[in-house]
Amino acid sequence: MNEVTIEKFNEAYLRVRCEPSIGKELSEFFTFEVPNARFMPSVRNRMWDGRVRLFSPATGKIYAGLLPYVQRFLQDQGYGVKVEEVFRPKEVDKKLTRKFVNSISKFRARDYQVEAIHNIIERDRGVILSPTGSGKSFIIYALIRYYLLKETKILLVVPTTSLVEQMYKDFSEYGWFPEEHCHRLYAGKEKYSTKDVIISTWQSIYKLPKSYFHQFGTVFIDEAHLAKAKSLTGIMTKLHECKYRIGLTGTLDGKEVHRLVLEGLFGVCDQVTTTAELVKKKVLSNLEIKCLVLEHTKSNKIKRNYQEEMDYLVSSESRNLFLINLISTLEGNSLVLAQYIEKHLIPLHELASTIDKQIYLVYGSTPTDEREEIRGLVENSKIDSVIFASYGTFSTGINIKRLHNIVLASPYKSQIRVLQSIGRGLRVSKDKEMLKIFDISDNLVYNNKENYTLLHLKERVRLYNEQDFQYEIVPIKLKT
Repeated sequence: MNEVTIEKFNEAYLRVRCEPSIGKELSEFFTFEVPNARFMPSVRNRMWDGRVRLFSPATGKIYAGLLPYVQRFLQDQGYGVKVEEVFRPKEVDKKLTRKFVNSISKFRARDYQVEAIHNIIERDRGVILSPTGSGKSFIIYALIRYYLLKETKILLVVPTTSLVEQMYKDFSEYGWFPEEHCHRLYAGKEKYSTKDVIISTWQSIYKLPKSYFHQFGTVFIDEAHLAKAKSLTGIMTKLHECKYRIGLTGTLDGKEVHRLVLEGLFGVCDQVTTTAELVKKKVLSNLEIKCLVLEHTKSNKIKRNYQEEMDYLVSSESRNLFLINLISTLEGNSLVLAQYIEKHLIPLHELASTIDKQIYLVYGSTPTDEREEIRGLVENSKIDSVIFASYGTFSTGINIKRLHNIVLASPYKSQIRVLQSIGRGLRVSKDKEMLKIFDISDNLVYNNKENYTLLHLKERVRLYNEQDFQYEIVPIKLKT
């Protein structure tokens, strides 16, 4: 029987020592076709075959977090497996974990938060799958306080500048002194600091050399579902000697390769709770989803490719007027999310100038301090407000407790983007009983063939069923 040896290469990779034929089997098993890769320019131009290969037969290297999968595959094939120095979990008394967590904050931790923190402390690595509104920033804070006791310098990576500022503010609210311990890093900020914790956007550091990352013994990646991007995998693989590796995300996209990349980079993925459970426990607001299917006139139902359909929808006067009329009738604060900034978001914002509400516009070019100011104004104003925002700036990580409505003005299929968008308004507040989601889609069926955005709606409905969300499908005939 052939024996395979698995050894620790560094904190990021394992090395599998085996015969070439076994290496080829491993390579084939850990090769995945990227969904929709055929539409990517690099595949169309034959620069890439659209496949992700997690095991290299040339070097024998594979992400360290995939050890359980490697062992299981080899054993199933009948090979003997010898595992040398790897990452072994330790046993920790959960009572001690709870005592520590409650000692570092004026807030009492929820049971699932303690469970998530405890699991990481036992393994020193892993992915925490916990939905928006579950208190991920508190989990990060508690683990940062724990790993500072090990005298390691900590890197906390978040997707946006707004999240850098929000995390800094959250730490202060938990009872810490971030001005003494934390350095905020994004465009225009100094990249080096002697402080214990660097809170950075990934855009600010992913091009830095490996030498920059040698200083860190602990890394956190918030919104880790974005870690399938090359820029973030680049950061994680530069952290060769970083022992403590924690990823946090509200959702996965349902694809096997996505989960394997995350678990490879960080470790085992644990789901600590769900949105439906938090709603039942009244930790999050009640949720009502109305899927509004807009019926377009027969003359507009013609054959179009995807981009032609998008261009038609964002420029449709009747559709945009419907959106503005809908927004004007909503009670409370509303967030309107759109995909295309110049073609859709800005024109919608201009159309809304006649609405008797406070109107704001936020997209990539909006300065961080202005975004924070708008967030504060909406939280505290007694006048109903509407924020028109791009998905990129407000679908991930920005929290507004006093948000009563979200209008998904652009059709989106991505599970992650949809769930993250919904999560923007699930925080509870004194004057809010319900978060209402208006999921806008369009019926442009031509010759019995469903159009793209109607197909995308089916994907979102499937997601709502999986998440146990309550929803209603409402057909609406557009006025000409």
